[in-house]
Amino acid sequence: MPRHFSQTYNLGTGQGVSVLQLVKAFEAVTDTKVPYELKPRREGDIVSMFANTTLAKNELGWTAKYSLENMCKSS
Repeated sequence: MPRHFSQTYNLGTGQGVSVLQLVKAFEAVTDTKVPYELKPRREGDIVSMFANTTLAKNELGWTAKYSLENMCKSS
């Protein structure tokens, strides 16, 4: 019986971006207003999180070649 193997890769720039930075970048490149409200962090919310792209680079030779703004434009 064949053995199936799968691997998960984190894809991204490896540089953290806040939700607000993402919203502002999207608004700037699409000339669209995104409604949002700033609220205090909720109990249990993490301070930060970003993708470690080392595995994708080492195993696939993959690195991001587009900026956050380019990614927002293409969405």
